[in-house]
Amino acid sequence: MRMNTDLELAVIGNSSFSALIDRTARIVWSCLPRFDSDPRFCALLRAPDDQENGAFTVEIENFSHSSQSYRNNTAIVETILHDGKGGSVKVIDLAPRFHQYGRTFRPPMILRQVIPLSGTPRVTIRLRPTCDYGSRLPEITRGSNHVRYVMPDLTLRLTTDAPVTYVLEEVPFLLETPVTFVLGPDETLSGAVGATFRDFCDQTEHYWREWVRYLSLPFEWQTAVIRAAITLKLSYFEESGAVIAAPTTSIPEAPDSGRNWDYRYCWLRDSFFVVHALNSLGVTQTMEGYLNYILNIAEAAEDGYLQPLFGVAQAKSLPETVVEGLPGYRGMGPVRVGNDAYRQIQNDGYGFAILSCTQMFFDLRLVRQGDEALFHRLEALGNKAAESWNKPDAGIWELRETQSIHTFSSVMCWAGCDRLAQIAVTLGLTDRARHWSETARNIYDKIVTHAWNEKLRSFTSTFGGSDVDAVLLLLPQMGFVNARDPRFTATLERIEKELRHGDHIYRYAIADDFGKPEVAFNACTFWYIDALAMAGRVGEARVLFENMLESRNAAGLLSEDIDPVTGELWGNFPQTYSMVGLINSAMKLSRSWDNAFQYATP
Repeated sequence: MRMNTDLELAVIGNSSFSALIDRTARIVWSCLPRFDSDPRFCALLRAPDDQENGAFTVEIENFSHSSQSYRNNTAIVETILHDGKGGSVKVIDLAPRFHQYGRTFRPPMILRQVIPLSGTPRVTIRLRPTCDYGSRLPEITRGSNHVRYVMPDLTLRLTTDAPVTYVLEEVPFLLETPVTFVLGPDETLSGAVGATFRDFCDQTEHYWREWVRYLSLPFEWQTAVIRAAITLKLSYFEESGAVIAAPTTSIPEAPDSGRNWDYRYCWLRDSFFVVHALNSLGVTQTMEGYLNYILNIAEAAEDGYLQPLFGVAQAKSLPETVVEGLPGYRGMGPVRVGNDAYRQIQNDGYGFAILSCTQMFFDLRLVRQGDEALFHRLEALGNKAAESWNKPDAGIWELRETQSIHTFSSVMCWAGCDRLAQIAVTLGLTDRARHWSETARNIYDKIVTHAWNEKLRSFTSTFGGSDVDAVLLLLPQMGFVNARDPRFTATLERIEKELRHGDHIYRYAIADDFGKPEVAFNACTFWYIDALAMAGRVGEARVLFENMLESRNAAGLLSEDIDPVTGELWGNFPQTYSMVGLINSAMKLSRSWDNAFQYATP
């Protein structure tokens, strides 16, 4: 069977871990038992001639072609493999998630069933997990109906009704009846494996369809929005409330660029956008979980200082190392574990943390409501924002070699102070409202003075600078400037001139630590679409949005970046930033339900 190395992948998961499945039903990436664990399946980052190790493969003899799709409104993937003689099989993959005994059942477990559909298909099962980032194979022991894969930090048990010898020795066999595989903790199943699969699959399907039923969807593009929403839910580590940026590491942003980063952590900035998008769809439980995560982070912050990212269990130290045993995606290393951006100064984090918690003071749906005690805890972050708004930092793009006073970081410091003023008004704290209002006004005036370039008639990416970056497109969404303000429309035109490539938007045009960007950043294109819509250019925005829908892979997912010429996806996958952008743009552009049917001929 031909090995595919691209981002035509589907994702399964259960808000505990996730797994990526290629269009031939190979599981090519999965970290167990949680998102930032050692990848037990790492074929995505192995050499092209060594992709059997680190994969869970169902191979049909005389493979011809395949198709893949999600079950409607679920995170269950079905892949159909065809041979050249009329035979075919269906592979069903899922991670169980459902309510049981008054709590959510979401074990680090992959369920897989292979069902014969037509002809006389012969299949080979290859299950080759690895450990230590692909450098070692586990010790294997077997029982009558199970196999144990023993690793230094974890033992996985495969329970199956397929012949165990055929699995261990990778013997091709005629598939006449369904075979089932349950891969997870080293525990004995309480029932027959086939019955367990049917039960878990049925309950998981019911869970996701019920979850989708309560989404507040736009009238248009519902299929795309549902898939994006499920994907964001799969990026949520429910145990702590953290939201990861992506479940992968080191998929390069562009070919041989060296821009290979580990995104299996929780960025305060990215997470804000995720919970904001889910909140727009009515998903309040995920938002409440993340707010609990943020409050724990804020409580532990010394003197109000916040680093940009944390581990899913609030780890502060995420030292970056290079893995020697994996050559990288298509051989394009390095493969990095950890992310040294945690050491950086990124001053926008104070604003994002405050904006996240602001919801608690205004949204009556939330179980936990904001009070005066929480407000005073947030003031510590506000004080840091008031101290930091005019200080150099690495900025939203996490530049590693240079620091500047970045306009957007300053705007987010302003936003944090502005929201504290509004919270204080709600709580009836007149003196604090006056204090934060005056603080925000002072910051606002200084930003306008230093970030507006009168000669160029544009806001600039840095104070006193002459360049623009795409994050300036978010100024209206943060409430800093009206989208139809001449200053913003002029900035929008400059961004179009300098950063638009075809139908996509680059982050910036200047060279950074790795040279000039070679690909477009998908979230930036969605920001541009939103800015067009808010500025009244809705027709243009809709055309570009439809183009972005066409840019998704066959499973409806997006990575971080895209080549605007070839349309190929690059960067870590699936990227929450990109899926958030899809949801936000759909919500802004869709016809309303009230007006959806007012076009009928009289």
